[in-house]
Amino acid sequence: MSDLTYLEAIVVGAFQGVTELFPVSSLGHSVLIPALVGGRWAHDLDVSAPESPYLAFIVGLHVATAAALLIFFWRDWLRIIAGLLSSLRYRRIRSSGERLAWLLIVGTIPVGASGLALEHLFRTTLGRPIPAAAFLIANGVVLYLGERLRRRAETSACVVALPATTGGEGPGAAHDADAAADTRLARMSFPRATLIGSAQVLALLPGISRSGVTMVAGLLRGLSHEDAARFAFLLATPVILAAGALKVPDLTGPLGAGIHGPIIAGSVASFISAYLAVRFLTRYFQTRTLIPFAGYCLLFGIASLIWLLVH
Repeated sequence: MSDLTYLEAIVVGAFQGVTELFPVSSLGHSVLIPALVGGRWAHDLDVSAPESPYLAFIVGLHVATAAALLIFFWRDWLRIIAGLLSSLRYRRIRSSGERLAWLLIVGTIPVGASGLALEHLFRTTLGRPIPAAAFLIANGVVLYLGERLRRRAETSACVVALPATTGGEGPGAAHDADAAADTRLARMSFPRATLIGSAQVLALLPGISRSGVTMVAGLLRGLSHEDAARFAFLLATPVILAAGALKVPDLTGPLGAGIHGPIIAGSVASFISAYLAVRFLTRYFQTRTLIPFAGYCLLFGIASLIWLLVH
């Protein structure tokens, strides 16, 4: 891993930032891309290797991705943190900020506990190219079926889905829309938030997208695409940040020896691509669906699986 190049670091960092937030699985791409490129990339960037420094590197990139999410949703997090402090101080759950803070906490607990217990097993057993390609195909199926079931439920209920965001343009309108979205999310019940958050456990499988399965769970529990995406990003932020923070010490030890420069370059690439991705997706899901991402996962997963089996 001491030979990790700047090109490898920047490419992996850029893909990490985009694929962590797009519903196409960052871990799946981190496994598949080096294998498809082959040669030195396949040797240097092996996530399933014991004590993999590459794993420490890509999980370390999560800190940059989480930073991008924190900056993009900074107003939301100020409301959430203020709500949590207020709830703890006055021992109550009344305001939308207080309720949303606890909804995110209960939604994060299942994946936090499962990650500590199962991450190593899943990574070493399934973190190889062929299983990753297969799970990427499965991710596409989940996204497609989620959309079909959502549409069927809307048709059965004779419901016309309206965009969740309304209002004018400008910073003030955007701020009001963000606050309104948080208020809508805060109306969820705690069991529903726990169920949606639990979907993140599936993302421990390389090829299954954290944002994708969380969005599907939200859609099936009645959220709009915009609100499902927003809740998925808010849920993912503490999980991604914690996962990255746990691996940062590895990068300051022997596993990070000689690659601090590439780590910084990869982190910058991950931050920029993640910020641009979340900026795009929050607008995209105001009017669009998961279907294009489902098609991408199916095509890329099938093509990768065929390539890997042939070669």
